[in-house]
Amino acid sequence: MFKASIIGISGYTGEELLKILSKHKYIEIAGLYGRADSAVRDLKDFYPSYAGLNLKIKPLDLAEISKLSDIVFLALPHSASFPIVGRLLDAGVKIIDLSADFRIKNADVYEKWYGIKHSALQYLPEAVYGLSELNFEKIKTARLIANPGCYPTSILLACAPASKNFLVDFSDIAIDAQSGISGAGRKAAKDYFENEHPNARAYKAGGTHRHIPEIEQELSAMTGKKETISFTPHIIPMERGMLSTIYLNLKKKISEAQVVEMYKEFYKSQPFIKILEVGKLSNVKSVINTNFCEISIKIDERTNKLLVFSAIDNLGKGAAGQAAQNMNIVFGLKQDEGLLTQ
Repeated sequence: MFKASIIGISGYTGEELLKILSKHKYIEIAGLYGRADSAVRDLKDFYPSYAGLNLKIKPLDLAEISKLSDIVFLALPHSASFPIVGRLLDAGVKIIDLSADFRIKNADVYEKWYGIKHSALQYLPEAVYGLSELNFEKIKTARLIANPGCYPTSILLACAPASKNFLVDFSDIAIDAQSGISGAGRKAAKDYFENEHPNARAYKAGGTHRHIPEIEQELSAMTGKKETISFTPHIIPMERGMLSTIYLNLKKKISEAQVVEMYKEFYKSQPFIKILEVGKLSNVKSVINTNFCEISIKIDERTNKLLVFSAIDNLGKGAAGQAAQNMNIVFGLKQDEGLLTQ
């Protein structure tokens, strides 16, 4: 058995991690932690459906966590990981950080987009970007994994096969993506359902969303040159789920069937990627409460564009599910251990 702790249990991601880990046959939950100044609480008082676990939510105690844990999930706001990471790594604990603090390799870029001084620069070089299907070998030996954002996960998985096969020109990439409100956190979700539901709207438009530098960084790593994207996110009237549509300029004549086969070949050994047959389009309902990414293809011959559609659960493959998948890789377990039926 491996022992795992969650720091930041009160948010959507913390709860989703709890759901996954509590059913994982190779994981013992070593501890659940809130802020350092929080009181001890019974888990059942916060999440009544988990009363059977008989666990408590404790104040943050790094000495205790270091002693009890093989791996720690940091489900914290941006910058909250900075004072924590060093002490846990020094104690030999593996870390999967679900914030953006170690995703962006250039600290200046991070500070520009997040408006926060990066105070753990020494750990940036070793942080592995935890996109499971693309960075498997690096994740296996990583001490610190930067779990990707939800939008970047859906978009990068959709783009990788096209990049690998030199199929498209990424110089004019446009992305339209829709997400359930849970991606904004519990407070925003509560406000939305009380005051807006069932509204749908764009937000952070005009190149201002914080996931843009993350997507551009990893897309540039794929292509070997600096890429710039046009990205518009939307809120849709549901709690969870995400659908991204990526518009790419084709470099050569090719059929939809050929592209589908190309994508199937690229992801043939990946348990959580579903490539749909020609004529079928990805949808959110198919992936809710799973760790799957469902990808489909359409070619617009009139404009010579490849349209790639990618559906994930933003709390699953876009956050906690992928974090658990990365944990499985680190511990040498099957990637789908504890995840296929979640």
